Amino acid sequence: MNTLTRHARSTALAVAGTLLAALAVGAATPAVAAGADRPAASATALPPIDRDAVRQAIGDLPNADVTGAFVRVTGSAGRYETSAGLGDAATGSAPDPEGRFRIGSISKVFTAAVVLQLAGEHRIDLDGTVQQYLPGVLPADLPPVTVGQLLDHTSGLPGGGKLNDSDGSTAWFAAHRFDSWTPQQVVASLAGQPMSFPPGTAQQYNGINYYLAGLLIEKTTGHSYADEVQRRLIRPLHLRDTAVPDRDDPRLAHPASHGYLTVHDPDGTTHPVDVTEQSPWPWAEGGLISSAPDLDRFLGALLQGRLLPAAEQQRLFDVPDVPNQQNSHCTTGPTAGRACMSMGLERVDINGVTLWGKTGSRPGYVSGVFATRDLGRRIVYSLNPTGFDGAESRYILRLAQAVFPAAPAAPAAPAAGTGRGSGS
Repeated sequence: MNTLTRHARSTALAVAGTLLAALAVGAATPAVAAGADRPAASATALPPIDRDAVRQAIGDLPNADVTGAFVRVTGSAGRYETSAGLGDAATGSAPDPEGRFRIGSISKVFTAAVVLQLAGEHRIDLDGTVQQYLPGVLPADLPPVTVGQLLDHTSGLPGGGKLNDSDGSTAWFAAHRFDSWTPQQVVASLAGQPMSFPPGTAQQYNGINYYLAGLLIEKTTGHSYADEVQRRLIRPLHLRDTAVPDRDDPRLAHPASHGYLTVHDPDGTTHPVDVTEQSPWPWAEGGLISSAPDLDRFLGALLQGRLLPAAEQQRLFDVPDVPNQQNSHCTTGPTAGRACMSMGLERVDINGVTLWGKTGSRPGYVSGVFATRDLGRRIVYSLNPTGFDGAESRYILRLAQAVFPAAPAAPAAPAAGTGRGSGS
């Protein structure tokens, strides 16, 4: 994996691992195709939203690790949104739950939806190879990789080589936050790198897969990736806050909150750097901007089957039965070490409730969107960590347990000989 991506991706993986750990509490079920799945939890099985618990989950912000956060919870069992901490240091305002933020790898869900639409139109065969659709793009010595293997991260492709001199520090990113690379440069960095495993034999979360998916969209349609996302998803769903910005456009209009990184100075002191404006060069892999209302609407439409034909819709819930390899996804519960990602989504379980969605991360921003399959409960959250060490994890754990609480324990049976029968 290229050096610039590595520190941001390690943060994203840590966040995903934290969320999955939180959501794996309780009776987790094997990650297998949805046809063998137990039914999705009914909305009626979910208790009303505990607003106090949700507020308390992020109530001690801001602090040195996280400057601000917000959460939006919706569904048939109720709706609630709240924020805490600092949204803008210049004004002292709190985060705006209706504002826009950098969604990082949640962008992959948009990319997968477009590829699956093209598959439904018979313009792409998910069993067709990248080499077939994008001849000459992958190094010639790599084995055939199918489109479906890109989407569910079973391609086995290497993570890419070095694009820059990043040392993984907040100081480096702050100084280079406007630097950018093209998708072609990112993919070209694969040259000389070995495969991680034979295609289709394991699952390894890898952003390279979705750079290739974005290039596939452009080659197949003859239009830019941004235009296809706009035409197929943003415009039909009236996603007013969602955009695919150009890689040289660092602006973030109407932010939910500013992202601040703590930079360490040579004299041992620290100072914050506002990184709200940064290059969105991760593109189809992680460059989109959106808002909580838009992500709520998008995931709702996706899970309702409003965006895909039935066969492609099923792909969202088919998780390959292969090992998980060397990443922080899919490492918790009784199925630890097995795959948990489908073509675009992640499956997680919390306290007997199965959720589908995605996490995302860009420097200064960590987010997630998840829902029960029947949309009985949906959550969108965003936090603003000041570093890359995953210190925001405890807030994600708290939110997961507040929004999807464990059912009350059944009362213990009375000890033998101590109960009093109804006839006594």
